[in-house]
Amino acid sequence: MTTQELLDDRYGRTRSPRRRIVSWSIVAVLALGAIGYLGWTTVSSSLSSVTATDTGFTVVDDRTVTTTFQITAPTGQPVACALEARDEEHGTVGWRVVEYPASEEHSRAFTEQIPTLSLATTGFVNACWVP
Repeated sequence: MTTQELLDDRYGRTRSPRRRIVSWSIVAVLALGAIGYLGWTTVSSSLSSVTATDTGFTVVDDRTVTTTFQITAPTGQPVACALEARDEEHGTVGWRVVEYPASEEHSRAFTEQIPTLSLATTGFVNACWVP
């Protein structure tokens, strides 16, 4: 026996196997609960998320930009998107919010015009969401 084991026996500091099993069981239950919670929040947030992908833009004139994009959204829910036009100095020269009715299609493509205050060099989707 080592010195540590002799001292543990003398002063009653031995660990019972039952206590160790209970401790590890509690840790396992808490870990499984945390994994389940994180999994559920990930799945529920991805089901209601909206993603937008810019596919192109055209500068029509000094006062208009046309942007083409595709959205992927939950079926059966309306979607709103903020469209933005910027000039060559990255200043916002046009802004528009468009709303689309609910659809049974998961992915849809759109082309929208953005009115601008001056000549724009780009047009894109800033954000999309479920209102």
